[in-house]
Amino acid sequence: MTALREPPIRPEYVLPLQPALAAPAPANASLPLDRFGWLRKPAILLALAVVWELAARWFDNDLLLPGAIQTAKAFWEGLLSGELIGYVSVSLAILFQGFLLGVAGSFLLTWLAVSNRFGRELIDTLTSMFNPLPAIALLPLALLWFGLGKGSLLMVLVHSVVWPLTLNASAGFRAVPDTLRMAGRNYGLGGLRMVLQILIPAALPSILSGLKIGWAFAWRTLIAAELVFGSTSGQGGLGWYIFQSRNELFTDKVFAGLATVILIGLAIEHVVFQALERVTVRRWGMQR
Repeated sequence: MTALREPPIRPEYVLPLQPALAAPAPANASLPLDRFGWLRKPAILLALAVVWELAARWFDNDLLLPGAIQTAKAFWEGLLSGELIGYVSVSLAILFQGFLLGVAGSFLLTWLAVSNRFGRELIDTLTSMFNPLPAIALLPLALLWFGLGKGSLLMVLVHSVVWPLTLNASAGFRAVPDTLRMAGRNYGLGGLRMVLQILIPAALPSILSGLKIGWAFAWRTLIAAELVFGSTSGQGGLGWYIFQSRNELFTDKVFAGLATVILIGLAIEHVVFQALERVTVRRWGMQR
């Protein structure tokens, strides 16, 4: 009976200590090339330029395919003469006006989409209709409404920016967790303070993605539209420079204009958007 009342007692024992394992070496220690990560992209561009030059020399026809060296020479001469800078300044001035107008319109539509259910369904319908519509397809209508000039360019630029940015920003605001909203209310936030301190920071990764997509759409739309404007009115920016160089059979200048389009896109991506991401979403731990 006594053995049934008392629970079994496990005998005590002491485990011998195991020798500590050596700490694993840092991953970067075995990869010295990672210290020069900032050189990877320039190295890729240099390799592409070498392949381009070799292909041009093998093709041996400067009229159809000038080499990288010949294109770089035409690009440098365009910079020194100021011709290329003048065309670029015209394009960028119109681009920034259209981009800012598109951003302002997109924020207005986003506010309407997140404010009530009717606005949400309205914006969902409009984005489904107009987001797949290429902006360049609206150019004939823009010419009919605004004629040859800056008004037509601004119309297609605003269309290029407003819909992708509205779509991304609306999705970002809808994806804000209820936990963050409740935390904001617990701190006494409400109205504009809730929007500025909780909703916008939480939706900022989606907003930045929309800005990048809108910028890329606007840049390519502007170059395409300037090709049309240049062929009809003799005025335009970088797209007209490319079109005019093609008419005069300066193929190296055509490639120099195309390289300028690419370089400006890379510069805006690295200088503006990556800097914004570095000081906001990456600093806050929302993006790697």
